[in-house]
Amino acid sequence: MELGISPLVTSNMIMQMLAGAKLVIVDHTNPEEKELYQAAEKCVGLIITLGQACLYTLFGMYGPMSELGMGNAFLIIFQLFVSGVIVLMLDDLLQKGYGFGPAISLFIACNICENIFWQSFSFRTVPTAAGPQYEGAVVALFALLVSRQDKVPALKEAFYRTELANITNLIATIIVFCIVIFFQGFQAEIAIKNQRASKGTPNGRYPIKLFYTSNIPIILQSALVSNIFMASQMIWSRLGSNPVTNFLGRWSYTPSGRQIPVGGLVYYMSGPRSLEEVVRDPIHTIVYVMFVLGTCAFLSYSWLSVSGKSSADVAKQLQEQKLVIQGCRPSSMKKRLDRYIPTAAAFGGLCIGALTIFADFMGAIGSGTGILLAVGIILQYIEEIKKESDNKNGISSLAGLIWD
Repeated sequence: MELGISPLVTSNMIMQMLAGAKLVIVDHTNPEEKELYQAAEKCVGLIITLGQACLYTLFGMYGPMSELGMGNAFLIIFQLFVSGVIVLMLDDLLQKGYGFGPAISLFIACNICENIFWQSFSFRTVPTAAGPQYEGAVVALFALLVSRQDKVPALKEAFYRTELANITNLIATIIVFCIVIFFQGFQAEIAIKNQRASKGTPNGRYPIKLFYTSNIPIILQSALVSNIFMASQMIWSRLGSNPVTNFLGRWSYTPSGRQIPVGGLVYYMSGPRSLEEVVRDPIHTIVYVMFVLGTCAFLSYSWLSVSGKSSADVAKQLQEQKLVIQGCRPSSMKKRLDRYIPTAAAFGGLCIGALTIFADFMGAIGSGTGILLAVGIILQYIEEIKKESDNKNGISSLAGLIWD
């Protein structure tokens, strides 16, 4: 599972952008066209999976080709490709209606929660500068307190060790989780009335959340960054140091065997790993902050026209259900929604970027991007289950959202 869900996310993003740019015309209400679109998305995913598997192997991510040999290289490519096919099949399983929500969200949430749990409770020992230590922060805390006579230095090391997750990182993760959940509740509500309802029927409300485009901006931003990082790692592993690779990104190994960027473009696209690094290299910090805030706001705003959540799309959906904004003619609903939706998309994307940076600077486990995705996806699943429950009771999803 080296490639993870990267091919799936990339193929989904490519097809969404092609559809948004009208290069691919598809009517999602037509079952045949919808099925063709999903099949095309799977084909693109398979091509990307095979391409990434070949590039990973041929560019020396698993050792020089001269040492691997053609047989081993073929087996590695085959393994990576088969794992990608399994991911695509699981995605198809959920698209057929055997689960809640999209598979991408489920895979991301599982991966992030597994990462947080592993770095908190893993019993695996990892070599560090202070000797072998348990990878899990909680396990390391008890191990250090039991094995060392001086409890104060042991506590200090458990709270502030640098090479592996520590208790401070775990506390920061919990704090960031709570902050993200708090911000998820921010929304503006527009009064809605039903044209078919009898006089005296109470009006409903249409909520426009601060995170209007949900976790899409950070998914797109992380997909963009991860693909650039992957290309930089492969080129660096294959070609070593030269002017092109130094500009794109220089990489180094930590004592635990993990590759980290130490220079070039990818270095400035990655967040500082500690407050000490923030102080030591303020230019890196400033460039990283500007990059994350700018890309998240831009991608969130741009996603409106692609996703069908723009002011015109929402106004059309409301009209189809015979709903109008109170004090507003049907023809002018788009202008009223334009006051809220574009601002919520851009400012919400900016806030998502700011929360990501805050979590990274706090040293939260799983990165700020991961925590935002995990919280957003879990809440999304709760809403999806609630909608399914409303549908079973004979309430449409849009009407249920408005009149709840």
